[in-house]
Amino acid sequence: MNMWEKIIPKPKSRFLQVRCPDCGNEQIIFSHVASIVHCNICGAILAEPIGGKAKIKGEIVRVLE
Repeated sequence: MNMWEKIIPKPKSRFLQVRCPDCGNEQIIFSHVASIVHCNICGAILAEPIGGKAKIKGEIVRVLE
């Protein structure tokens, strides 16, 4: 473990690749959204803010770091 990893904490927020439940489009969103995120193709809601972490409506395909 590096000395800097002890001093500097890692953020709890991540970028997520989410699949739209309606059309299957995959889109990258932030895990702590501040406003409603819509699908770029069909307009379905992918994530809603709930005060901190987002409520993800689609399927999380992978977590990006």
